[in-house]
Amino acid sequence: MATYKAPLDDMRFILNDVFQADQLWASMTATADVTRDLSDAILDEAGKMVENLLFPLNRDGDEEGCHFDDGEVTTPNGFKEAFKTYAENGWTAFSGNPEFGGQGMPKSLAVLFEEMMHSANSSFALYPALTNGATLCLDAHASDELKQAYLPKLYSGEWTGTMCLTEPHCGTDLGIMRSKAVPTDDGAYAISGTKIFITGGEHDLADNIVHLVLAKLPDAPAGSKGISLFLVPKFLPDADGNPGERNGVAAGSIEHKMGIKGSATCVMNFDDAKGWLIGEPNQGLAAMFTMMNYERLSIGIQGLGLGEASYQSAADYARERLQGRAATGVQNEGGNADPIIVHGDVRRMLLTMRALNEGGRALSTYVGMELDKAKFSEDDAERKAAQDRVALMTPIAKAFFTDRGFETTVLGQQVFGGHGYVREWGMEQFVRDCRISQIYEGTNGIQALDLAGRKVTRNGGKYVDAFLADVRGWIDTSLKVEGANEKGLDSIRERLVAAVDLLESTTAELLRQAGDDPDTVNASAVEYLDLFGYVTYAWLWARMMVTAAQRDDDFGRAKLTVGRFYFERLLPRAGALAEQIKAGPATLMSLDQDLF
Repeated sequence: MATYKAPLDDMRFILNDVFQADQLWASMTATADVTRDLSDAILDEAGKMVENLLFPLNRDGDEEGCHFDDGEVTTPNGFKEAFKTYAENGWTAFSGNPEFGGQGMPKSLAVLFEEMMHSANSSFALYPALTNGATLCLDAHASDELKQAYLPKLYSGEWTGTMCLTEPHCGTDLGIMRSKAVPTDDGAYAISGTKIFITGGEHDLADNIVHLVLAKLPDAPAGSKGISLFLVPKFLPDADGNPGERNGVAAGSIEHKMGIKGSATCVMNFDDAKGWLIGEPNQGLAAMFTMMNYERLSIGIQGLGLGEASYQSAADYARERLQGRAATGVQNEGGNADPIIVHGDVRRMLLTMRALNEGGRALSTYVGMELDKAKFSEDDAERKAAQDRVALMTPIAKAFFTDRGFETTVLGQQVFGGHGYVREWGMEQFVRDCRISQIYEGTNGIQALDLAGRKVTRNGGKYVDAFLADVRGWIDTSLKVEGANEKGLDSIRERLVAAVDLLESTTAELLRQAGDDPDTVNASAVEYLDLFGYVTYAWLWARMMVTAAQRDDDFGRAKLTVGRFYFERLLPRAGALAEQIKAGPATLMSLDQDLF
């Protein structure tokens, strides 16, 4: 059966030992009160909560799914009560602005909490995840009046939030959306249109649902430059700020999906619904990107969290399942077979899973720290550099986490063999729940285009140059450990330097090709993102190995072994990706479309 325990030892190792996050928090006024002791205590409590409250609901929630009846949505049995407990214990306010009732916890701590949530119950995790994104957008762009009216209720968990972008005829190409917003005499707007694939658009978990809706004003410019953002509540707040009159918004149906069945994915119909402008007219897409970029990292962590749950379950199963004998002879003398963990192919799968999960956890924490700097640093140069780094890393985190997460959940299912294909063992649910993470919040192909197009070719690779300079600086100053030969770190240095050189030369090749052929970015973006991901994981694995080499315990020895596996068995994938990119777009684009 599927099992999950929050990987607190590894989380603390990365947060406290590898990145020494408490030193960053202490350097910024907004996070100065967050000590190592506090963060450790929070991780402890979060682990208990997800293990005891959320994980037990995961499989039953998948079996039952959400129910739709005449516009009303009921979540699976136990979800409503769990959400009430979750909110009452303050988890909905975790990273919120303290001015409006939030707890102000740093993102570098929040990413670990989010990973636990997605490991334990990804369907449940999506409700607060969308709310968190909505509060971030409101806090950054809404008027003081809207903030005062909505943020406290959202932070308390009394209300939840959504993001309403996609329409039946448009997804990525939002410039052709048809939803409209007509000004009314009272300074508000009448919103009309249909949105699809709206996570948490209707449910029974909270008293009100606050929709952030993209729509066009009557005189809006054409295309994406004519999009505005509006706040549209399910119930209009009364004079006391409580849910009052029903607004003109209702769920038309819910989707019947491959996975995340406990998450209500709704068609939402807006019929002259009353809404209020967020930010400036025709600047809605820029405002919404505050939420979208948050959600992209969060959805990336969905892939990471599900990969971790799959790994834990597969490792437990491999230690218990008896089949065959080890190639080197009998290992289980008292039994008629050895546990399958003795077999090389099973170890290949488990080590691949673990290496990708732990590399992903390091990257999510790294991106979280850069987000903390971008938001809270009092140094203008540090804040700007962090903003640039987040812009570079966000598409990588979203796409690489979820592609590798899906790979990992499939490997976990494979470890179980036939039992992995049977629902009662839980492994196929991880596969189904993870699959959507590669699609929504911008498909992974779109993330790759964002990286290779906007973040690399449009600025001549400046973001990449800055990143590679940081990595090389770390190699020169930190990849020096006493007893390095014994611990295998000399060869790691050589491999990491070669990987960094490969990323640099391939970036230069991408820029050269893009100058000659406009199909280059579209043809090579996915391979380039994957290459970037593997090299970034190599750097982070080297950082973890240097730190682990200072320890003399089983944890440290295991970390070094898994790290060597990453460098020897997974990092070589980067070389093949570089060769694909060097091939250019010609063969990809030359086949006539009628011949497909």
